[in-house]
Amino acid sequence: MSPDAVPPVCKIYDYKKVLYERKKKLKESKKKATTIHLKEVKMRVAIDSHDRDFKLKHAREFLEKGDKVKFTVIFRGREVTNPEMGDKLVEAIREGLKDIGELESPVARMGKQISLVMGRRKDWNPRKQAPKAPAPAPAKTN
Repeated sequence: MSPDAVPPVCKIYDYKKVLYERKKKLKESKKKATTIHLKEVKMRVAIDSHDRDFKLKHAREFLEKGDKVKFTVIFRGREVTNPEMGDKLVEAIREGLKDIGELESPVARMGKQISLVMGRRKDWNPRKQAPKAPAPAPAKTN
C-alpha cells in the first residue's frame, strides 16, 4: 500500500473476489447499454404505391423500436436512364416517414442503386394509445 514505508507495507487480496467484482461491473454496464440494429428495406423503382406503403409500414415499426433503417432503391435494366423515378421514390420515402425519421446520411448513388439511412428523430414521442372501451354487455331477455 505504501512503498515508501520502512519496512514496505502491502495488502493481500483474494484474487477470485477481484475477478468476481470486475465481472459483476461488466455485466451491470452491459445491462444499461442499448444496441441499435441496421435493418434494410429494398425497393425497385417501379414499385406499386400499395407495396411501397407496406414496406414503409415495416420501416416505421423498425424506427419505433429504435433501429435504423437503410433503404435501397434498385434500378433494373434501362430504368437507370430515368434517375428522376428514383428521386421521386426517395422523396416519397422521406415524406412517408418525416414524422418519425430523419436522414442519418446523405442520399448515395452507387451504380444501379440509391441508398439512404434513416434514424429515429430525437424529438419523436410515441403516440399514447387510448384505452379500449369495454364491449357492451348483451341484453337480458326474460
